[in-house]
Amino acid sequence: MHINPCPPLAGVEMLPYALHEQPAGQGHRWLSDLQTKVYRGEAAYRAAVQLRQTGFEPDLIVAHPGWGESLFLKTVWPRASMGIYSEFYYHTQGADMGFDPEFGPVQEDDACRLFLKNANYELHFPISQGALSPTHWQRSVFPEPFRAKIAVMHDGIDTQQVRPRPEVNMVLGTRKGQLKLTRDDEIVTFVNRNLEPYRGYHIFMRALPAILKARPKARVLIVGGDSVSYGALPPSVANTSPGTANKGWRHVFLDEVKANVDLDRVHFLGKLPYPDFVQMLQLSTVHVYLTYPFVLSWSLLEAMSAGCAIVASDTAPVREAVVHNETGRLIDFFDVAGFAQNVIELCDNPQERQRLGQAAREFAISQYDLRSHCLPGQLAWVESLMDTPA
Repeated sequence: MHINPCPPLAGVEMLPYALHEQPAGQGHRWLSDLQTKVYRGEAAYRAAVQLRQTGFEPDLIVAHPGWGESLFLKTVWPRASMGIYSEFYYHTQGADMGFDPEFGPVQEDDACRLFLKNANYELHFPISQGALSPTHWQRSVFPEPFRAKIAVMHDGIDTQQVRPRPEVNMVLGTRKGQLKLTRDDEIVTFVNRNLEPYRGYHIFMRALPAILKARPKARVLIVGGDSVSYGALPPSVANTSPGTANKGWRHVFLDEVKANVDLDRVHFLGKLPYPDFVQMLQLSTVHVYLTYPFVLSWSLLEAMSAGCAIVASDTAPVREAVVHNETGRLIDFFDVAGFAQNVIELCDNPQERQRLGQAAREFAISQYDLRSHCLPGQLAWVESLMDTPA
């Protein structure tokens, strides 16, 4: 059944369209993200109403709107100013979408889906007096005129906690027994929250055969879970019935290279407690970091703070932290051989590792230290919001 059918009109070409039937009880798939945020916003709204009944009247609301909790708070406290954390605004071009051709082109209707995904921010813009982004590039992806309201200040790294420690050691359990690692060992480190293409896991794994062949004493420590944080699950998982054994990205790309690597020297550590994570960075001989043009990972800045020699992808916003041959080395994201070559070179050159690692730490202290730089900047931003009328 076409919507609003009408008889032909001379000189007018009709293009009929029809509604696609939606399964009973299900919303439109483009709305699923926004709907989840509305549910969270409603829960926060009702809690805020209860808080208001106790007499609480804030002057300022500071929120990360990404999950929707702050959607309706100005309804409860309309006289309060609001500042929001502006982490990422989605685009179909120039950022993460379509960056990696291996996983297919941008679909034509992705623009519609992202339009609604960004609706959460669009709903916050009119009710917010200011915003904060952690990097200049992340600020740049937001639209004007709201972009002019966004200040830039990173969340901050505790550079006193995450610092070089020559005497550090770590004991790993392996199938051959316990293995004690120290700074005398050659260790290549790689970190994702979850091991997935968004953070270059596939590129890193493809570089391993060359690295391990050239460095026969090197060990590889890989941190990250088996789910996804940002991208999609592999088809082998997404299309598998619940309860059926499946393989996430970790297994997909391990299977691709395992015939050409010494698996006894590749250690998957899963998700580590934070003290163990810091120890691992302090052990690192060379740290590898990749990302699509997307949100910058704290782990890169923590690796810099630990004094790691870093080989990273030449992508935004990594370039704000890693300057090629100054605070690390930048390699084209897709250059598997380039990543392998630079890791091998740095493993073989302790003087260059020392130079890059020291410069990386100095940069992390000057630009990303929590106590001396980022927290004062954040507090100054909060004070500025207090002077901005709601």
